[in-house]
Amino acid sequence: MISTFCSWVCSRSDHILTTTDPLQSSFESVQRPPLQAGLRSLLSPLPKRTAPNGETNSEAPCSVIGQLRVAETYSFLCQSCGSMVLQDRAFGRVLPLPNGNWNALVDDWCCHPDPFANRKLLPRDGDCLLGDTFLLLARDSSCEQTLVREESTLQKASAEHGRSSKRVMVSCRSCSAVLGQEVTAEVLKIYITEILVKPREDGKCDLTRLSLVSQPNSERQRFLERTLASRLVELSSAQNTFRFSIQNPDDRAVILLWLLNTDTLVASFPGGDSFISADKDHPGEHQSCRAAQAVKVLYILCSDSKLQDVVDVWEKDIGVHPLPLPQSSCEELQKLLMSSTSRLPTFLRFMKSYQVAYMTM
Repeated sequence: MISTFCSWVCSRSDHILTTTDPLQSSFESVQRPPLQAGLRSLLSPLPKRTAPNGETNSEAPCSVIGQLRVAETYSFLCQSCGSMVLQDRAFGRVLPLPNGNWNALVDDWCCHPDPFANRKLLPRDGDCLLGDTFLLLARDSSCEQTLVREESTLQKASAEHGRSSKRVMVSCRSCSAVLGQEVTAEVLKIYITEILVKPREDGKCDLTRLSLVSQPNSERQRFLERTLASRLVELSSAQNTFRFSIQNPDDRAVILLWLLNTDTLVASFPGGDSFISADKDHPGEHQSCRAAQAVKVLYILCSDSKLQDVVDVWEKDIGVHPLPLPQSSCEELQKLLMSSTSRLPTFLRFMKSYQVAYMTM
């Protein structure tokens, strides 16, 4: 049974907030409990691991997007039921898509109109195009046996035609879980939060290690948590961006995420406050604890009408990086973040208008 959640930052390279950061005063005013010093000394060797060559290795897990390679063969499985969705796919090209607000940046930096404004970048046969949270793949004949097409109506109506536009969702034939959507009749958009990617059995790295099977009830939540935490770390490192807008398929913001630390340790102790005192059966000995690498985030739920002003500011800021997810994953992520917040001590749950959460990797 998961118990008291004690979290703290064992930072090697904390993000430095500038003097204009509205959260700086919150960081300075937070009073740390005396117990923290004991906890830090207890687990101080854990943040750094030494590689055989003597260098420090943080061992942050890579997401599927960071692992796909050219000329290797992969199979794609439904994460919900494990059924084969796409089998033995080998890619001649694995290319990243322009991401974030690149259209707005083109308008700001170029003196000529955007030549790609009304065009889609689509994969050819043998291509795999990498989005921030999805893959674009060419459809093949095997998809008819493993996938189901379902038409869905967008919630926002088209201003020009006065009617709602249609979207074709793609679901697993075995369990009906939504895996992505059709971009065109020949191209699939598959979300990395809904699939497992497994290389051919040749002794190479198994990408499905992101899925834990220790407890069936928590398997999906742990997979989603580790997948998204890994992507946040990769995007912040590659693009130097730390603010993200989690959006549903209707391009509507659901959660605003602010990534603070990527080198946090989170420790969980069994039995409530047993970590404070010695074990009754073994006086003088401290209870053991389990630590895991995590990212620390601040978040706002866009459904909170009291914070609409903050949401409006984020939506107008091109520095905020959009991350599209299926509707179900948006809802699961919201529950995951709220659950993490509820396990923190009361005085650590908020920073001004933002709630605090930790996502383990």
